Amino acid sequence: MDRNVFARVWELRVGRINVYLLDTDIPENSAEDRLITAELYGGDLEMRMRQEIVLGIGGVKALAALGIEPDVFHMNEGHSAFLGLERIRLNVVEKKLDFYSALQVVAAANVFSTHTPVPAGNDSFSREMMQKYFGKFAKELNIPFDELFSFGHTRLNPNDPFSMTILALRLSRHANGVSKLHGEVTRSLWKDVWSGVLIHEVPITSITNGVHTKTWMAPEFADLYQKHLGDWEEHVTEPEFWRGVIDIHDAQLWETHQQLKRRLIDFIRDRERHRRERLGESPESIRKVNRILDPEILTVGFARRFATYKRGTLLFSDKERLKRLVNDATRPVQFIFAGKAHPRDEAGKALIQEVYKFSREPGLENRVVFLEDYDSYISRRLVQGVDLWLNHPLRPLEASGTSGMKSAPNGGINLSVLDGWWREGYNGSNGWAIGAEIDNGTTEFQNEVDASSLYQLLENQIVPLYYAKPDGKLPLAWLQLMRESIRSVTPVFNTQRMVKEYTEQLYIPAARGYQNFSRDGCGAATHLSQWKTQMRKDWPQVQISDVQVANKDRQSISVGESLQISARVHLGAVDPQHVRVEAYHGEVDNGEISNPTATVLNQSSPADGNGSYIYQGSVPATESGTYGFSVRVVPTHPCLMQAHELRLITWS
Repeated sequence: MDRNVFARVWELRVGRINVYLLDTDIPENSAEDRLITAELYGGDLEMRMRQEIVLGIGGVKALAALGIEPDVFHMNEGHSAFLGLERIRLNVVEKKLDFYSALQVVAAANVFSTHTPVPAGNDSFSREMMQKYFGKFAKELNIPFDELFSFGHTRLNPNDPFSMTILALRLSRHANGVSKLHGEVTRSLWKDVWSGVLIHEVPITSITNGVHTKTWMAPEFADLYQKHLGDWEEHVTEPEFWRGVIDIHDAQLWETHQQLKRRLIDFIRDRERHRRERLGESPESIRKVNRILDPEILTVGFARRFATYKRGTLLFSDKERLKRLVNDATRPVQFIFAGKAHPRDEAGKALIQEVYKFSREPGLENRVVFLEDYDSYISRRLVQGVDLWLNHPLRPLEASGTSGMKSAPNGGINLSVLDGWWREGYNGSNGWAIGAEIDNGTTEFQNEVDASSLYQLLENQIVPLYYAKPDGKLPLAWLQLMRESIRSVTPVFNTQRMVKEYTEQLYIPAARGYQNFSRDGCGAATHLSQWKTQMRKDWPQVQISDVQVANKDRQSISVGESLQISARVHLGAVDPQHVRVEAYHGEVDNGEISNPTATVLNQSSPADGNGSYIYQGSVPATESGTYGFSVRVVPTHPCLMQAHELRLITWS
């Protein structure tokens, strides 16, 4: 398109960090363009496209205008993925590189994190819209528009729309999901971007999210840790240090927690009193506020964005059973709900309305509360004050989740589906896991299983444990669980550990890659680009013509022995130093090799004159069982940053 959009840059100082915000609501822009940054979730796909151009391309230009020249760019979700195209364009225009050489430089220095485990949550644009906004841009990159468009889809179906997530994956050599399970889901979700590559080898790793512990920890708990453990902020990531919670006296730990619980309940009553006064309710109704919740009762919290997959109404699937729980004469339970829905998520809003209605029903009022106007302040009050933190997303749709991480440093215990972070956090003695790890049942079946499990855990394990007070005062077994929750969750699920992992696993390799490809007039990038072009041209010649097993008894090999493998590989014009020949082996399960390992086979004989070579190696038989193997050839080059960057594999 032939028009300029201007943006004012706002600088926001958050501690030692500068945050830059782009604002198009300025006189230099048309009325239409002034709205681009007005509303995050407003507008149609066209508005979304404009916002993502301003964020991605405008973001790169803004940093340049500020004199900031980063080596590494980190994209969170695909919304900013156009920054990769702008960085390539700058290399083409300023350094006179061709598109594919510039791509090597830029992709080496891009990091991409995806937080969305469903395809529908990823932005995509039609071919027509991309042509409208990027037709001219493709000319600046010196490539045909169709070639540019292909960077936004799997290349298996040319009719697919242009996916921002696929663009980000293609323009990054470093990509991650935000928990171990989410990494597995993401590799499976985007496997077609690496067509032909085995799912577990798709180059998407995982770094589990964390929370800023000091932000969410109540000052009372911070003081308690300071007194009994020492300078906890300096040792927040050290599991051994947190074993010190064992030394905190039962009465002190319980009283600190109860103090925060009383504060939470006072806060909720205060808000409800103001709400009833605002609505002009009767003096009797306002007096009844003091009956809402009770600090001596087991208190369960559920607060988050109300997306349908988080199943905010799962607890209400058996109302009679719930009423028996909350109205038990000697061991009652109370629940506090809070949250907001995405402005466009009508189903999510409907869930909030349902929860609110349930909280007003006879038999549930005063024991089930919904807090309005959810924000970080309410969230902090909740995670610091409840006994039990409830989370039951539809597995495996929770990429990570962090609310339960915030509860643990405050002595809160998690009751959650084994999804997102809790699949790693749960150790069998620091909380409870709802339901089985179902991967392929229907939604209805999973709802049924998880609701049943939730009620059984509450009735048979959680409630009895909370109210078991051998000395008549303190729930000693519950206190042990609190300690284990603090000890196991706090040192692992925090931002210090998370940032350290991003730095070591992604940022430093990306910075090194950028430096390697940028030096000497980007010589290494140009060389790698040319090598890839030649390799793609020559690869069809690569064939594995014969595989032999040298062992006398091929079918039965004793543990401790090795399988001797030799393979005849025809490489044609491909240089042997640019291939890796591997035996791919592992236990056979339903005809598939599970938990595979790749063992490199070494070249043992020179070419026979027509480009064929013999490769040999041995695979140790370390455990008993039924095993299988295959032989494969993959291209290799010292400058490749991913094992399957070319998506080329030849199998026997």
